[in-house]
Amino acid sequence: MGKADIAVIGMDVMGRSLALNMESRGYTVAVYNRTAEKTKIFAETMAKGKNIIPTYDLKELVDALKSPKKIMLMVKEGQPVDSFIESLLEYLKTGDLIIDGGNSFFKDTIRRNKTLAEKGILFIGTGVSGGEEGALKGPAIMPGGQKQAYDLIEKIFKDISAKAYDGEPCVDYMGPDGAGHFVKTIHNGIEYGDMQLIGEVVWFFTNVGMKADEIADIMAKWNEKDDILRSYLIEITADSMKQKHQDSDEFLVDRVADITRMKGTGTWTVQSALELLVPIPTIAAAVFSREMSQDKDLRLSMAKKLKISSSRFNGDKKDMVQIAHDALYIAKISSYAQGIALLQAASKTYNFNLNIGRIAKVWRAGCIIRAQFLDEITKAYESNPDLPNLLAAPKFADFVEKNTGKLVRFVEVAHQCGVPALAMSGSLDYILQITSPVMPSAQVSALQRDYFGAHGYFKIGGTSKPELMLNKEGKVREFHTEWLLPGRPEKEITK
Repeated sequence: MGKADIAVIGMDVMGRSLALNMESRGYTVAVYNRTAEKTKIFAETMAKGKNIIPTYDLKELVDALKSPKKIMLMVKEGQPVDSFIESLLEYLKTGDLIIDGGNSFFKDTIRRNKTLAEKGILFIGTGVSGGEEGALKGPAIMPGGQKQAYDLIEKIFKDISAKAYDGEPCVDYMGPDGAGHFVKTIHNGIEYGDMQLIGEVVWFFTNVGMKADEIADIMAKWNEKDDILRSYLIEITADSMKQKHQDSDEFLVDRVADITRMKGTGTWTVQSALELLVPIPTIAAAVFSREMSQDKDLRLSMAKKLKISSSRFNGDKKDMVQIAHDALYIAKISSYAQGIALLQAASKTYNFNLNIGRIAKVWRAGCIIRAQFLDEITKAYESNPDLPNLLAAPKFADFVEKNTGKLVRFVEVAHQCGVPALAMSGSLDYILQITSPVMPSAQVSALQRDYFGAHGYFKIGGTSKPELMLNKEGKVREFHTEWLLPGRPEKEITK
C-alpha cells in the first residue's frame, strides 16, 4: 500500500467519516485512536479493503506517513488536543504539520500555533462543519494558521470539501493562528440563531392550532428553489416534523422533550461579543433559550405557580404564514449582520484579516447554515468590502425597509398568544437600535453614570443635529456636571 498521505487521529464519527472521505478522493490514510479497539473495529468494517492503514501507537502512525508529515486531530477540544500535540512532538521534525479539526477555542489555537511555531512545527486550527454526512461526503472547511501550512494541505482540503452549485470548493484560507477556529465559532453562533428563529416560528404556528405535518408543509414550501428562505435547516425542519413517533399516530416532534443541549461554541460566541463590545442579541437569545430549556423542572414548577394570560389567535392563518415568512427572513438578515459584525471586530483586534465575502462563499455548501441567502451576502461584500453592516447592503436594506412591519407584527401576535420570541425580538430590536441616530436610553444612562460616578458624557448638536460635538482639533468634546454644587455647573473635561 505504501506510505500514507495524511493521518487522522480520533476514530469517533467525525474522524472515521473524514478518513473515508479522504480515501475516496484517492488518498492513502493512516488512522489511530487512543482506544485501540476502535481502530481495530474501523479497520475490519468500514475501512476494510480500502487504502486505510490502521496503527496502534503514535510512532507507528508517524512512521506510516510520507514527509512532510500531515496529521489531523479529530478529538475533543481542550486537554486532549494538548496531550496529543505533546506526545506527537517526540516524533515530528521541522516542517511537519498538525491540524486540529475539532471545535477548539480560538485563543487555545493562537497559543498552540505560537508554541509549535517556535519548535518549527506547522499548525492549522481548522473548523469543519457539516456533521457526519458533511465529513463523509464533503464539509465546509475553515483553516487558519501559517499560510505555508495551508499551502501544504490545500489540495487535500479542496478535494474533500463540499462543492457549491458553481463547483467552487467550500474551503478557503481564513487567516493566521486562531482565525479558522474563530470563524467556525461564529458559524456555530449564527447556527444557534437560525435554529432558534425557526423554532420560534414553529412554536407560534403550533400555538395558533397547526399540527406538525401542516407546519412541515409550510416549511417545505419555504424551501422551494427560488424562495429566499431556502436552506438546509428549513429543509430538515420540514422533513423531521413529518416523522411519526414509533408505534403510534403521534408525530415524533410532539414527543421529544423540550430540552436543547449545547457544547461550547455558542457560549464562546457570546463571550467574544462581550469582550469585543459587539451586540449580538439574536445569537445571545438563542444561547440563553437553550439554557432555559434545560431548566425543565423549574419551568414545570413555575407553570403551576404563575399563570400568564394570553389570547387565542383569531386572525387569518394564511396571512400570518406570509407575515411569518417575511419576518423570519428579516430576522435572519439581522442575525447574520450581528455575526458578521463580530467577525469584523475580531479581525481588527486579533489581526485575522478576515474576508467576509470569501467566508460566506465557504458557507454556501457542506455546513449547517448553508443557504441560498449566502450567495447574496457574498455578492454584497464583493460589491462593497467596506459595508458598515450587512443591513446596509442595498438588496437587504430594500427588503428590510419595506417589510420590517411584518417582523413587528409577528412579535406582537406571538406575545399576545403567550409565545416567547426572544430571538425574533432581538433581531427586531437590533435593527431599531442600529438605525437610531439618537438612543434616548443611552442619553439617560450617560447622565446617570455622570451623576453617581462623575464618569462624564458627550454632547450632540441638538435634537435635529444628532452628530457629536467636536473641538477645533476634530476630537469629541467630553463634559461633566457638578451635580452636588449649587447651580450644578457644567465643565468640559480635557485629557
